[in-house]
Amino acid sequence: MILLIEIRELEKIKLDKPVIIEGFPGIGMVGTISASFLAEKLGMKLIGYLASNKFPPIAAIHDYIPVSPARIYASEKHNLIVLYSEFVIPADVVFALSEKIISWAQEKKASAIYSLAGIATPEPNDKIYSIASTKKVSDFLKTKGIEPVKEGATQGVSGVLIAECAAKKFPAANIMIQTNVALDPRGSARLLDKLSEITRVKVDTASLLKEGKEVEEKMKQAMEKMQSLHKDYKNMEISPMYG
Repeated sequence: MILLIEIRELEKIKLDKPVIIEGFPGIGMVGTISASFLAEKLGMKLIGYLASNKFPPIAAIHDYIPVSPARIYASEKHNLIVLYSEFVIPADVVFALSEKIISWAQEKKASAIYSLAGIATPEPNDKIYSIASTKKVSDFLKTKGIEPVKEGATQGVSGVLIAECAAKKFPAANIMIQTNVALDPRGSARLLDKLSEITRVKVDTASLLKEGKEVEEKMKQAMEKMQSLHKDYKNMEISPMYG
């Protein structure tokens, strides 16, 4: 099967060298929790979605409306774009999707791409870490108290994306917190507080801290629903239609 992947825009809005925030499922679900909270809290507008013939054939329902589980939001007021997914991106799509995001970011003349993610560790501390695509971005993040990672490895969309951005010298960084739980809304709140310092876009994370358990349960149910639907679909595909 030939891989098809697109960024489909539903609405054009005026932005001037916007910052792009990316949050895909990963360790602690930090990326998805942070990005989805940011889009909702800032009242951002749904402007598009990611589509691929390799994505699970699932629609999410939000506020009575069916939408793609991989969505793009934007805010003219904050000059910000947020994109995130509620399902794990298939491994054979990761590279093509990363390339598509970079091309789209260049088309939008984005000033930077920040990927939000978690680092698995038995005993998390309060440090926030970064993997930057350029020395200039790394030096800037150091002024915000973010420690650069010298050695290691990273994976998934954010991992491939930062490597490709480094190769193209496109300004980008993975910004990461340590976590030891499957779903970490409190860690996500801490990450968003630091992101506010970086982007100068203020977001009130008090409700994310206060309602951490509720956010955790909501995200857990959404992910379990996605997983069960995809599993059921696969079972339908391999089962005979007629007995």
